[in-house]
Amino acid sequence: QVQLVESGGGLVQPGGSLRLSCAASGAISSFNIMGWYRQAPGKERELVATVTRSGSTNYGDSVKGRFTISGDNARNTVYLEMNNLGPEDTAVYYCNADIRYSGIYWGKGTLVSVSS
Repeated sequence: QVQLVESGGGLVQPGGSLRLSCAASGAISSFNIMGWYRQAPGKERELVATVTRSGSTNYGDSVKGRFTISGDNARNTVYLEMNNLGPEDTAVYYCNADIRYSGIYWGKGTLVSVSS
């Protein structure tokens, strides 16, 4: 059984920064891709960023230049550094992992609220 444990969400003022973490635990050999998606109220879930085991990254258009994703292969952990946050970034952020020889998993989500 694989579990994804997210942390780092919270309330931040516009222009501020937050760092999200997601650690995969359980019967894991390694991950193929890990990343973050988000869902705002009344909207569909959208891509935020992903990182492959080899370090290749992919970002949603709305976060390019502001967010940075990185992965720690040894710890099966992915980090999302979020800068210059705006109200439009308010959403529940979900960790996603494609675990080698196991399958695709989702975390329970962590809320990020951007408000003054």
